Amino acid sequence: MATSPYSIEVRGLNLWYGQHHALRDINVAFHRNLITAIVGPSGCGKSTLLRCLNRMNDTIEGVRIAGRVTFDGRNILEPGIDLTALRRHLGMVFQRPNPFPLSVFENVAFGPRVHGTSSRERLMEIARSSLAAVGLWDEGRGALHRPALDLPLGQQQQLCLARVLAVDPEVVLLDEPCSALDPISTTRIEDLMRTLRGRYTIIIVTHNMQQAARTSDRTVFLMDGVLVEEGPTERLFHAPADPRTERYLTGKLGSRRQ
Repeated sequence: MATSPYSIEVRGLNLWYGQHHALRDINVAFHRNLITAIVGPSGCGKSTLLRCLNRMNDTIEGVRIAGRVTFDGRNILEPGIDLTALRRHLGMVFQRPNPFPLSVFENVAFGPRVHGTSSRERLMEIARSSLAAVGLWDEGRGALHRPALDLPLGQQQQLCLARVLAVDPEVVLLDEPCSALDPISTTRIEDLMRTLRGRYTIIIVTHNMQQAARTSDRTVFLMDGVLVEEGPTERLFHAPADPRTERYLTGKLGSRRQ
């Protein structure tokens, strides 16, 4: 049987924060081993949609969700889903770097230990490969026991990405990962995304249209909790099908930063 081209399929997804209807009948499929950017005006539901993909909205009081989010053949919104296992397969990097107050090595080893890896040799191997994947091994191999919080902000975000990769995910979710970084660190993260493309399904929320155009294969445009348009990034940016998309991309609609 042929493998589906989609890593995640969202069907009829609705989400409410109390009485506020934040996502409305979202239908979208995220292509396997490509980079998809989610863009849209401030407050349109970009991060809310991203957090639905690994059940992070469960931590918010008063949230109600209906619909389907299918990953690995199962609706992950069903009761009884093992959230620890789910978030191993769909790892997330947040807006601001959030390394644990531990050493560089212990940050990377934390997830594998939670999932049962105890061999020091194996943990060191995972640390090496994960740090190398994000460009930190050459800089960090002599400082594995350095406190992670002593790293520059950009390297902290690289470390957070390495921490996600250490548990061998299928999907990497990035929630505005460059919003707190300087241009040089932003370029490094974007380069990493392109390097990792093909090995992982990458979904990034960004308010930066140039970043979406530079890094993504596909783009999803949301407005007021509604999916307006989605498709190949080049087509959507140069020949959008919906006039609302064109107005947003040309700065005539919702140009405020989220």
